[in-house]
Amino acid sequence: MTVKKTFPKILWLIFSSSIFFILLYFALFYYTKKAEKQVYKDTVEQFDKRIDELIHLESKPILVSINNDTNWDEFVDFTITKDKNWFIETIGNELDIYNADYLGAYGADKNFIIRVPTPKIKTIDFIPKDEMELLNKVGINKFYMKIPEGVVEVTGAAIHPSDDPLKKKTKASGYFFVVRLIDTSFIKDLDKATMATTAFLETNQSLPKEKNKIHSVYKLRDYKNNEIGALVFKRDFDVYFENITNIMYVIILFFIINLIVNLIYTRKLVYYPLDLVRRALESGNRKAIKELKNTTGEFSHIGNLFEENSNQKIELIKAKIKAEEGDRLKSSFLANLSHEIRTPMNAINGFTELLLNTGTTEAEKLEYLNVIEKSGKNLVGIIDDLIEMSKIDSNQLTPNLTVVNLESCINELYETVKITIKNKDIDFKLIQPKRPAKFNIITDDIKLKQVIINLLTNALKFTERGSVTFGFEIDEENELINFTVKDTGLGIDEDNHKNIFDRFKRVDSDISIKVGGLGLGLAISKAYVDLLGGTISLDSKVGEGSTFYFSIPLKYSVVEHITVKQINNVEIQKSEGETILIAEDDNINFLLFQKMMQNKNYKIIRAINGQEAVDICLNTPNIDLVLMDIKMPIMTGFEAMEQIRPMRPNLPIIAQTAYSSSEDKIKIEEAGFNGYLTKPLNREHLFEMINTYLDKENYNEI
Repeated sequence: MTVKKTFPKILWLIFSSSIFFILLYFALFYYTKKAEKQVYKDTVEQFDKRIDELIHLESKPILVSINNDTNWDEFVDFTITKDKNWFIETIGNELDIYNADYLGAYGADKNFIIRVPTPKIKTIDFIPKDEMELLNKVGINKFYMKIPEGVVEVTGAAIHPSDDPLKKKTKASGYFFVVRLIDTSFIKDLDKATMATTAFLETNQSLPKEKNKIHSVYKLRDYKNNEIGALVFKRDFDVYFENITNIMYVIILFFIINLIVNLIYTRKLVYYPLDLVRRALESGNRKAIKELKNTTGEFSHIGNLFEENSNQKIELIKAKIKAEEGDRLKSSFLANLSHEIRTPMNAINGFTELLLNTGTTEAEKLEYLNVIEKSGKNLVGIIDDLIEMSKIDSNQLTPNLTVVNLESCINELYETVKITIKNKDIDFKLIQPKRPAKFNIITDDIKLKQVIINLLTNALKFTERGSVTFGFEIDEENELINFTVKDTGLGIDEDNHKNIFDRFKRVDSDISIKVGGLGLGLAISKAYVDLLGGTISLDSKVGEGSTFYFSIPLKYSVVEHITVKQINNVEIQKSEGETILIAEDDNINFLLFQKMMQNKNYKIIRAINGQEAVDICLNTPNIDLVLMDIKMPIMTGFEAMEQIRPMRPNLPIIAQTAYSSSEDKIKIEEAGFNGYLTKPLNREHLFEMINTYLDKENYNEI
């Protein structure tokens, strides 16, 4: 009887325990599902917020650049003159800066003026006039619209003078638009920026449902705020709760055994990790995230996701701070660039106007012309530095290694610089090495010379009196050539040492402002030294002077020493009526050639493009010499050269070009030109070239 009475109690206990545990488990299951939804919701919200921040950050450079361009007085003048060449050469070259597919300008009457597109966009005029009305109110606006090529992102701004930075005081002089086509390339850039999979969604398309994925939808609206489509960003959401369902079946099957086990481990396996998830979601508690990582199963993966998200937030903040600092430095650099360019231009324009419109003596004319020449050289130097810095940034520079007599190279530099400072109260010395190089060395002599000249120029700029010395020593043991440039000038504060080779940071002082310049010399020097496989450093104290050290690898070429020939003044020979073809599309440059040669007996023929130069050379056998511009319409100088040379192999052809880097010179030589002239033209060098190649006997031996 006792057994009979006890058995029902045991069964009841087992039944009641199982019911209680099953109900408890379902309660846990419900709570887990609720937590899953909360995790998913919070993750989607964070994803949406991050996408908005990244898209805003991606658009910021365009907004900054378009604001700078449309607050430019020269742009205002363009809307009046409608000088398309100015727009193409000045604004059209900024396609890469904007990373855009179309740059378009409209007048104050909202009529289309000009566009500069990439091959992606062929539509010419598609900006709504209502949008331009809106720009009169808001100044700058970004919107989306559909054109035959697809959906495009349009950033527009009203053009105003520079004294109206808020674009509110004056009526808009015109309108400028930057357009980017939302195509495969655009989508790939967004993929990289957001680290998600991006797709374009039409207005009538529904968002596809995918398991274990989170989506963020960025709606594309036109200037009337109507939705025309959307960008969908998709990312994996690897949070799984199926294991809990499987455990439920196991518990139901073995509830007596697992009841006790589940009561013990539920808190450890479910409640505690979920509490850590909650704490991590609510406050981003790093301790909770760390403990969550140390748990087992999917919660450990969630902990890794939380940590990754937290680290990404920190990196994003750092990147934002760095980007803002970069924008500030670039803005400062551009402001300085504008000042440095306008200063010589002001002198050139001002003194030219004085020469043209005022009565001046011969002495005053000579003085004005000297100022114009000096300002022009300063302007060319600034442009050369900018071009060289651009090539460095785009990794277009490669060392052109040649055999160099190091002692002759350094002595030549010393004599050249010494002549330029003969009017300064400075003791300029070349320190001879203790051990000269045993043989000629292998290096890029052009870049080596440029580094030394840049360092010497800086030393001489910032030394009003005292001494400037330079020299080198051979380190056979470490296979290095160690160069030193030392001055007793202004010196550099120690806080600025770390920034001295940064192209966007210039150490400003009264003397640096006085001597001017962009401060790119040291940045270019460091890039050249790095290119040659060396290192550069400095030691400087304020008031005591500076010493720059740089080293390059020592590589011997066991050949006889090279004798460096000095360049003598050119003696202009008498001309004998030879025929010279000048291929030049620019009227002012052609006029300069005419004026330079007006006292000679040359017969001048002009070609205004490459095709015309080819036709004249092939149909006019009595041409003795060709001065060929490299950049011309219809056919470039290189293309014209390819057609002329097979038919006229003995005709001297000299390139005239605005390009001046060593890489450009090598390209010109490889194309088969007999020589080259760089712009601005040097009259002495011009006649040296003409004399060389019009001397028939000597030319046949060249």
